[in-house]
Amino acid sequence: MTKSNGHKITKDYKQVADYVAQQRKRRKKIVLTQGSFDMLHIGHARYCKEAKTYGKTLIIGVDSDKKIKKRKGDDRPIVPEDERLEMLTHLASVDLVVLKKLSAPKWELIKIIKPDVLIATKKTYSEDQIKKLNKICGKVVILDPMAVTSTSAKIRLLQMGAAKKIESVLANKLIKTIEEVLCELKGEKK
Repeated sequence: MTKSNGHKITKDYKQVADYVAQQRKRRKKIVLTQGSFDMLHIGHARYCKEAKTYGKTLIIGVDSDKKIKKRKGDDRPIVPEDERLEMLTHLASVDLVVLKKLSAPKWELIKIIKPDVLIATKKTYSEDQIKKLNKICGKVVILDPMAVTSTSAKIRLLQMGAAKKIESVLANKLIKTIEEVLCELKGEKK
């Protein structure tokens, strides 16, 4: 386990199990939430702070770069996994950050931790999955988004802005080039 900003980071599920055992000995209520946490923003910070209110120890499962690429495409994540892991340690509410590898079986981290409370968003799990998770966890709490714009939406806005600039520049250059070619064909000088 490495440390950053007084918080722990691990990529080893055995270390997670040991950490959870220590927290349970201290009778600490364990909260787990998971996600990509790409381009960490105010919504992520608010979400983690709210999640922490459900217990004493907040563990964050962070999707690996490979896991995100498989789910969201080759242009994601924007921020590499090591930076995403470290960024989360700078949030006061976070106690342990765990990397979730693509090769990990479904819900493995949840099954290892067996959190008192699993925090998720509406889009994370279906009603049927929540029923199954309630058998592993103490309870599942669904939180609303904590920011107006998600990371994916912010990326789309950046892409759209860039596309408009490119379109504008290309359109002006294309018009100018067409005018020059027409003048040349007519034998005129511009």
